[in-house]
This record gives sequence, C-alpha cells and structure tokens, in this order.
Amino acid sequence: MKNTLRYVLILPFLFLGLQIQAQEDDENIGTEEVDVIKPYTPEVSDAFKLKEMPKSEDSTSVTKKEVGYKISSVPVASTFVPAKATAARVPKAKKEHLYDSYVSFGLGNFLNGNLDFYTSRAINRDETIDVSLNLGSSQGGIDEVVLDDNYIDARVDVSYKRDLRDLQWGGGFGYQLQRYNWYGLPNDDRFTQQVIANINEEQTFQSFFFGGDVNVEDSYIKAGDAMIRLSKGDHGAGETRAYVAPSFELPIAGENITIDAELDWVIGSFDRSFASADVAQEFNFVKLGGSPSLEVLRDNLTVNLGFAAFLGWDLENSATDVFVYPRVTASYRVAEDRVIAYAGIEGDLQQNSYYDFFQENPFVSPTLIIRPNDQQYNAYLGFKGRIVPTVSYDLRGSYISDNTRALFVANGVRDDFQTTNDGYAFGNSFGVIYDDVKTFGINAEATIDVAQDFKLGAQAEYFNYETKVQTEAWNLPEFKVSISGDYQQDRWFAGANLFFVGERKDIDFLAADLLNPQPAVALDAYVDVNVNGGYRFNEQLLVFAKVNNLVGNNYEHWFNTPVQGLQVMAGLTYKFDLGD
Repeated sequence: MKNTLRYVLILPFLFLGLQIQAQEDDENIGTEEVDVIKPYTPEVSDAFKLKEMPKSEDSTSVTKKEVGYKISSVPVASTFVPAKATAARVPKAKKEHLYDSYVSFGLGNFLNGNLDFYTSRAINRDETIDVSLNLGSSQGGIDEVVLDDNYIDARVDVSYKRDLRDLQWGGGFGYQLQRYNWYGLPNDDRFTQQVIANINEEQTFQSFFFGGDVNVEDSYIKAGDAMIRLSKGDHGAGETRAYVAPSFELPIAGENITIDAELDWVIGSFDRSFASADVAQEFNFVKLGGSPSLEVLRDNLTVNLGFAAFLGWDLENSATDVFVYPRVTASYRVAEDRVIAYAGIEGDLQQNSYYDFFQENPFVSPTLIIRPNDQQYNAYLGFKGRIVPTVSYDLRGSYISDNTRALFVANGVRDDFQTTNDGYAFGNSFGVIYDDVKTFGINAEATIDVAQDFKLGAQAEYFNYETKVQTEAWNLPEFKVSISGDYQQDRWFAGANLFFVGERKDIDFLAADLLNPQPAVALDAYVDVNVNGGYRFNEQLLVFAKVNNLVGNNYEHWFNTPVQGLQVMAGLTYKFDLGD
C-alpha cells in the first residue's frame, strides 16, 4: 500500500518532467496512439497519521539541571570617541562689501584732470536715489596750435527708481556743460597776428534733460520711456527734443504681437547761416509711427517678422511723407552654441539733432542744416558662436542704403573774416552736408578668455562707400581696428587698448577753384595706444595710472585739429558708505 501511494504521488511529476523535456527538445509534440489494456481504477485507503504526542520508548531518562546566569559589570576605561560624518567644505571667496558711494580723482600732464563721484541711497526697500557727477578738463598745450585748445566737459545726473512687485518705474534729470575751442586754424597767410588776436574761439554748449521709464508685468503695456532735452549753444543756437516710446504686447490668434510705438520731435533754430549772419535757419521735424512684430520659435530657429511705418512731418516747410521699412530678423543654431547663423533686413527714419552732432564732433559751427536720415534698409548676414568655451567670434557682412546721410565737412574761411570775431568763421569749424550713401561693410570680432583673470578682444571693420553727389564719403574711414586686453587679480589690475583708423578725406576749401570746387585732402591713418593699471590696497582704496596716446603722435582726428600727444595721468579711487 505504501508503494502504491508512492507511485501515485510520483507519477504526476514524471509526466510533468517528460512533458517539459519534450517541449524543450521539440516544440512540435506530435501525436501517438496508446493502447489501454486495463483501465486505471484508483482506490482510497486510510492514510497513516502520526500522533500528536508520540510515546517515548527510551529506557533511560535524563533529568535536566537548572543553570543560573549572573552578569558582573566591570567598567573599562576608553578614550575612543567616534567622529561624526561631515560634508566636505568648499572654500568660499570672501564676500565683498558693496559700498554705496565712491569718488575718483586723477591729474596728469597738459593739466588734464578727471573727477568722478557716484552715490546710491536707498530710501526704503523699494525706492532708490542715485546721484553721479563726471568732470573732465584740460588746460591744453598742443604743439603748434596758436589758439586756445583747453576744454571742460561736466555732467551731473540725479535719478529715482521705484521697484514694486509688478511695476518698476523711475525718472530723473540732469545738466551737462561742455566748453570747447575752435582751435583748428588752417595755415593761411591771411591770418595775421592781429586777425588771430581778434578770434573768439571759445564756445559753450549746455543741455538740460528730463526723462523716465516704466516696466509693467502682466499687462498689455509692457514698457515705455520718455525724454525731453533742451540744448543751447552760442550765437543763438538752440534745440528742443521730445521723445516718447511705449511698447505693447497684444495676444492675437494665440500669438503675442509686440508693437513698439514712437514719437520723436526735434525743433530748433540757428540765428545765422555760415555764409551770412543775417539769414536764420530753423528746423522742425516730427516722427510718428510704430513697428509691430511677431516672434516665431521653432526648435533651433528664431524668426522675428515685422515692419515699421512712420509719418514724417517737416513742419517748417509744410511737407509730409510716409516711410515704410522692413523689420525681419532670423537666427538658426547650426551646431548648438558653436555656430549660430543670423540674418536680417531693417530700416528706420533716424532723427538727427544738434546735440548728437556736437557729441560726435564738438567743433561743429552753430550754423548747421538739420535733416533726418532715411535709412531704407540695413541688410546683414553673419555667423557667431564659440569655437571652444573660451573663444567666441562674430563675423558679419552688411549692405546699407542711406538717403540724406549726414557727412561732416570742414567749413571754409568766411569772406568777412577780417571784420568778424565769430570764432568758427576762419576755416576752423565743421558743418554737415547730406548725400545718398550706400555702404558695404565686413565686421569681424573675437573674444578670448586666456585665463580666469586675463581676457583679450579684437574687432576689425572694412567699409566701401558709394555716393550719389559728393565725390567722397567725407570723413568716413575704410578701415577700423581695435584690440583690447584686461587683466584682473585680487590686488593688481591692468588694461590696454589699441585703435587703428584708416585714411579719411575732407574738403580743403582753401584750395577750391571753379574747376575743382571740392578738392579732397587726405587725413593720414593713425594708431592710438592706451594703457592703464593700478593696485588695490584694500576694498576701499586703490591707486591707478593711465597713459593715453602712447605713440605720442599728434594725429588729426578732424582736419586741421590735432590731438594731444603723450598723456599721463595718475590718481586714486576711494569707496565708502555715505551714511557712515
């Protein structure tokens, strides 16, 4: 019976093993015929069960002894103390204290002086007032210059800023005083000592300006800025410019459309023309319009589609015109940040002003003709990116079409120079003339992080000009190169920059005649090298030194107007908290 039960229990496992082995050997089992001689008739018999407490049949019985345990505690002296695990410390740079004010003063040869002051005062958590003062001056002394060549340029600015949760706005005002001399007297035998003594070469230019800006979060009005500037020069020259430029963002058809609006109004007058003190010149131009644009983002492609449309009013001559310009830009990441291709075509109605001309060339006469520049388009194509993480580049080609582009030209000698003391009438000042100019340009830039504390930068530009009326693009160079380096350490710092400006041409009115009314004179190319350095004694005090025009060449940036030679200046800068 036991053997029968054993076979009954083992039989299913044998069949299961055979089945598994058969399936492993051959997935197709197939069919077989089996002849059953005697049918299997199972029977159920009583199973043998063990008793829960079987009776012991041992002949001997061992009695267990009770064992008692006792633990004796003996103190053991130990000096071992396990150390707690701590995170590794990363060395931190010492937190630099941010002072709210500083003053810087320098003095050099030619009695060149420079003074800078700045302070930022927090009224409370959200409000700040900033005050700055910049002063630069020189007593002159350029070789072979017979007129005074000193100058002073001073500016003070006061601004207020309020920073709220969804609104940031600010405003301010300022005053600028500039005093220069028309010292670029040409070499002319007609200028006797008596004539030179009667020349009043000094001119004063003053500007008052007020402005503000605003930025808004979660609003259709995103930002805006406004400015009004009052400028006044000598000999009855004056100008007012008002500028308002709000920016809107409107959701249309699931896209955000940005609209940059603009109102630019320039009005002014000169109480004389260059040729006659009895003929006044007035100008009054209004630019009104806007530029809608749509930004499209597709993977590595970014496209801005838009245009600009402006109404241009010449209120002095009662003329109105409509100007429409393209505003389309695109950029594509060809190889992540290593190569980014970009292109665009943009245009604008650019307002010219007496103030802007004076900042670019402080030797202009107060007899200018003011007109806006119709830049029909500026088309460009370029590539930028990083060759390696420490080297970046930007290579761009452009073609610009300007209508009525302003060109600086030297003024001639006025016919009444012997009887006037107007300091600009002796061939020593500049005016502006306008022409249609097309410019092809190539620009290459590179920045290299040589080390963490040493950086280099370089830029080279080439221009080719095509004029419509003028024989040359006056005072515009064909080549410009700049190279700069900056070195910074905890204590020492140094920097250098080099500028190369190619040959330019101007009109020599002294050589003019009926056959050649525009004789060109070439201004030599020049190199200007400037270096600076200093030492920080502590967080508050540092000393510095500057050497400008290291080559020492009295080159002419403008015709008959040489610059100062080697200039050396030394000074100190002190930071402090004004409230302390």
